[in-house]
Amino acid sequence: MTDIVIRPAVADDIPAVVAMLADDPLGSARESPDDLGPYLTAYERLRSDPNQFLMVAERGGTVVGTLQLTVVPGLSRRGSTRSIIEGVRVHSSERGRGLGQQFIEWAIDKSREQGCQLVQLTSDASRGDAHRFYERLGFTGSHIGFKLRLTAPAGAAGTGAGEPAGHPEPQR
Repeated sequence: MTDIVIRPAVADDIPAVVAMLADDPLGSARESPDDLGPYLTAYERLRSDPNQFLMVAERGGTVVGTLQLTVVPGLSRRGSTRSIIEGVRVHSSERGRGLGQQFIEWAIDKSREQGCQLVQLTSDASRGDAHRFYERLGFTGSHIGFKLRLTAPAGAAGTGAGEPAGHPEPQR
């Protein structure tokens, strides 16, 4: 795996990243690789936030993997900082060759470098192979996660009408 380079994503990587996000049964139903506008807007938000690390793995000039690492300062656990690993994808041609492990190890090392005391991730309940992979790397299935889908009011900043909103404005 020495010919793999892990580096921050740039705007030109977004089509390849979105294609990987869409290249599985779950992603194919929720991603839109034909409309990169929302992804490029999100990329700019991520790029401007020092606690976000949108990374790609590259082999021979081709993007073959992606993940997002988010550093979250907190008060719980005696003021611990944690990191969250999300959006882990490895191109189908690279699966089973060690890239996923290399990527997760990179994220753990980066988390330590950022002063994190805990690394966490979620994985869709239907992804049994992924769960076994994370357990082999030392993660434990310690929590049950919940999600609530939000929709933005028409014209909300950063989203289209009725699109998911990351941080809705409080009602006044």
